[in-house]
Order: sequence, then C-alpha cells, then structure tokens
Amino acid sequence: MPQTDAPRTGAAPRVRSGRWAELRASAASQVRLRWWTEVPLILLVYAAYTAGRLLARGDASGAIDHGLEILRVEKALHLNAEHPLNRLFTREAWLGVPADFWYASLHYLVTPAILIWLFRSRSVRYRAARTWLWTSTFIGLIGFTLLPTCPPRLLSPEHGFVDTMAQYSGYGWWGGEASAPRGMGGMTNQYAAMPSLHVGWALWCGVMLWRHGRTPAAKVAAVVYPLFTTIVVMGTANHYFLDAAAGVAVMGAGLLLTPLVMRAANRVRTLLKAALLWGGGASGGEGSAIVSAGCQTSPGERIPRQRESRPGPGAEPGSAATDAGDSAATAAR
Repeated sequence: MPQTDAPRTGAAPRVRSGRWAELRASAASQVRLRWWTEVPLILLVYAAYTAGRLLARGDASGAIDHGLEILRVEKALHLNAEHPLNRLFTREAWLGVPADFWYASLHYLVTPAILIWLFRSRSVRYRAARTWLWTSTFIGLIGFTLLPTCPPRLLSPEHGFVDTMAQYSGYGWWGGEASAPRGMGGMTNQYAAMPSLHVGWALWCGVMLWRHGRTPAAKVAAVVYPLFTTIVVMGTANHYFLDAAAGVAVMGAGLLLTPLVMRAANRVRTLLKAALLWGGGASGGEGSAIVSAGCQTSPGERIPRQRESRPGPGAEPGSAATDAGDSAATAAR
C-alpha cells in the first residue's frame, strides 16, 4: 500500500493545476513572441471584431423588443438595478460625468495596458490570456448577431431612462448619440448591448491583475475595476443588469474553450511549419548534384573523406574499402 499511495500524492498537485498549467507549458514550448508580430495581429483581430460588430446591426424594432423583454424578465426576478443607478447618475453630475468618461475611455486603455504588461513581464502566460480574451470577444460578437438589443438609453422616455452620455456630452470628447467620437456615432452598432463586453473585458483585466499582480494595489484594482464598470454600464443606461451577467457568462465560456483553441492553433502552426519545410526541401532537392558521391562518413567525422575504391594489396576481392585516414591511424598504432 505505501508504494501505491506515494504516486497518488505526487500526482495530486498536477491534477489540481488543471488546464492553465498545460497552457503555460504549451506557451513555454513555443517560439518566443515578438512585439512586431503581436501588435499587427492584435490590430487585425480588433479590426475584424469592429467590422463584424457593425455588420451585426439588427432591425431596430426587434432590438427594442429584446430590450423590453429583458426589462420584463428583470422586474419579474427583482433584478432591476438600472433605474435607481441611472437616476443617481442623472441627478449628481459629479458622479455622472466621471462615469461617462469611465465608460467611453477605460476599456480602450486598461485592456491594452494589461496585455502589454503580461507580454513584457509574464510572457509565458501571455499567450493563454490573450487567447482567452479573443475567444470570449468572438463569442460576444455571435451574441450581438443573434440577439441585437436596444440599450436602456435608447428606449422611449416613458420607460424612465436618461442617456447620461447625451446629458453630459459637453464635458467629454464623445457625441450626444453614442460613446464614439463626435460625428462618428453612425459608425457604431448601438444595438450591441447583449452581452456587455465592457463588463467582460473588465472581468478579464481583474482576473489578470489578481492572478499575476504582486502588490496590494493590484489586488484592490482587480476587484474595483470590474465592480465599478458593472455599476457604470447600468448607471449610464448603456446596459441592463442581464447584459452584465451575460458578459460574465461569455468570459466563462471563453475560458473553457481556450485550451481547445490553443491546441487547434498549435496543430495549425505545426502543419504549416511541416508544409513549409517539405516544400523547401522538395524545391531545393530538384536538379541538385549529389556532392557526396563517392564519399562516406564515419561517426565523429565533420567532413566526408574520400574512400578508396581499390582494394589494398592482398585484400579479398569482396572486402570493404579502407579509409586512408583509418589506415594511417592503424599504422600509427
């Protein structure tokens, strides 16, 4: 029995480490990441996400119906926190103005900053963290496509919501119609409310800070940032509570799918490398002369030496050819 218990005890930490240990080991075995390849890749993914988000614009009446249905479900579950927060932010400018800046700016600043920090100081974990973020983002894009949802701020006034970004637009760089820069509101999909990727990305940032931050300030920021972002998206009437909950669910789904995505990416990378090597070998070998014709090598030789094809004196006709260097070594002995 003692012999069988020991391996189980030693294996327990490996079992508890779970998928993230596997992902770190996989990332560590890959070629070192370079910023000049990562930056264009991130920009390409973000451009594809933005274009897909715009193409996912749905019918306005359908989006309004979805928004009202979410409100009815929340009231039935007594989860309607948007109205009191929105009234507070509308009444108190010292809360509403910073909240609008928070909503319009921070996800463009904090998320890339966390990515850069991970790349520079936690590069072994960076690949898994980046893949998690991308996978969850594309799941959110599917949600925008299948369920276009009108945010609370765009509902008719009788539903009791005030668009704080329009109310305080004179304080910021955004326009009155959206969180986009002035004059660019028409270039955004304002019905992409379900799920809330503001909350999803903030949760990702919080997890990264909590797991890899070494200071108490990092731990505090890991809790404060996603919590305040959730309050802000509801108080500014940009999202419902269920939008925020869906953003958390999307990040959970992305986390579960990340190992599969990384394995698939590793397989594709391996196949591409094999194809390139095979193609290079095939093209390089066609029509090439056999430069080692008539030469043989033995273990330890760096340069092939010419083997004598004529048998030595007294040698059997079928005996193997001897190497001049080997003969000299034999004579020396």
